[in-house]
Formats: sequence, C-alpha cells, structure tokens
Amino acid sequence: MDLDIQGKTAVITGADSGIGLETAKVLASEGVNIVLSDKTAEGLEKALCEVNPYLGGANKMVGIPTDITKEKEMVHLAQKVKKDFGGAHILVHSAGARGASGDFLELTDEDWLETVQVDLMGAVRACRAFIPQMQELNWGRLILISSENALQPYAKESPYNACKAAIVNLSKHLSRAYSRENLLINCVSPAFIETPMTEAMLEELSKKKNMSMEEMEDWFVQNKRPHIAMQRRGKPDEVASAIAFLCSARASFINGSNYRIDGGSIASAFG
Repeated sequence: MDLDIQGKTAVITGADSGIGLETAKVLASEGVNIVLSDKTAEGLEKALCEVNPYLGGANKMVGIPTDITKEKEMVHLAQKVKKDFGGAHILVHSAGARGASGDFLELTDEDWLETVQVDLMGAVRACRAFIPQMQELNWGRLILISSENALQPYAKESPYNACKAAIVNLSKHLSRAYSRENLLINCVSPAFIETPMTEAMLEELSKKKNMSMEEMEDWFVQNKRPHIAMQRRGKPDEVASAIAFLCSARASFINGSNYRIDGGSIASAFG
C-alpha cells in the first residue's frame, strides 16, 4: 500500500534500536525524510548505516544525538529539524526505559522520578517541541509508544506502569486539543517485543536461574506473560508496520486511539 507520505519529514526518538529503528526503515522506504534521534552518537551511527539501504533517491536522513531528559537538547533537536527540513510532519516518540523495579514499598522518590523523567516527561518534551512545527505545516502525525503495562500493570514495575498509563492519557488529551489543526495523535501499546530492554531483562533473569536465553524466554512467556495468546515475543517490525500506517495519509480518520500490538496479551476485551 502506498502510504502517500513521500516527501514528509519524520522525527523518531529512541531510533538506534528496536521499534524506533524498524519504524525508520519502513518510513524511509516510503520516501519520508528521516531524522533519527537517540542518546549517543555511536548508536546513531550504526542506525544510520542500517536505515540507509531503505532510502530512495530523493529523501534524506540525519542523526541528531539528543537526551530526552534535557529540555535544551530537545529544543535544539527541533530547531535543527526546522532549519534543515522546514519542520517535522511526523513524530514517533519511541524513546523510553524500564526504569526502577521492585516492591512498591521499597522504591524511593528518586526511583520514581528517574522513570518519570524518561518515560513521561520525555514524551511531554518531544510533543511540546514538535507540535508547533506541525501547526505551521497544517499537517501532523504524532505516535506515542505506551505499553501493555498501561492497561495490565505488573507487580514489580509500578513506576513504568504509571508512566505508560499516563502516555495513553496524554495522547488522548493531545488528540482532543489539536485535531482541528489537522494533527492526528495516537498511541501504540506493544507487549513483550524483541528490544534491547526485554533482552536485558531476560539476560539478567537467565543468569539468576541458570537458564539459556531461549529457555528463559519460553519460561517467561509461560509464567510471566501467560495471556500472550501467540506464546512468543513480538518482533519490532510487527510494531513498526502499524506505526507506519498511523503516520500515513491513509490513517486520516484515526485519532485519539490506543492500538494494542500485544499478541493477545491483554486479558480483557475492553482494556
């Protein structure tokens, strides 16, 4: 399907791996100018090399290191995009972190605030930086990445649960505030995807339980994610395909929605 977004410019945070990287590949293949953003220049260099084969003859790509916890760096990113591309039509905010985990009563204010700074305020800063550009262009697509944890929270991940629930609420709020200016804002909630975050979690558990990574993944699905009807981890490109559609001109009447890409993980039909 032609997504009819050739020549648009997309900013993708958390773009050096996982869902962000795969989304960049799909959008690049659709003729979109790509701005990759992540914390380290080294990670972005690798990502640029991976995405480059998907570019066509006309669209361009740059990588701009940005720490989403720092307002000045997010403002600089937006200024750079405005100068080089005339502004962003698309924002895919994929940057995030698992944050502090453990028993609720043992987590400190610092544990909570560290997660909030990345997972909630990072999204706030990104939207605040790029919504004005979309208003000027009179065309915008914002996709915020939440999680199954927003609707089905897990006992040891309370800061992450709360932040991801807030992301769903934030996307709904923004959709109501700016849709009349031709900005469509939606949320995507993946579950247990093959990303560096879940890889690190499984690696830590495999050492504790003296299991191979493959054994650990099977154990985790069976014991910790029993509602995943497909009984496996999702792949980043499976999430990226849905995100790319929501970024497109074809998604012209989808606004304020939360798309669960979770292999059936959420137990409730109405969550």
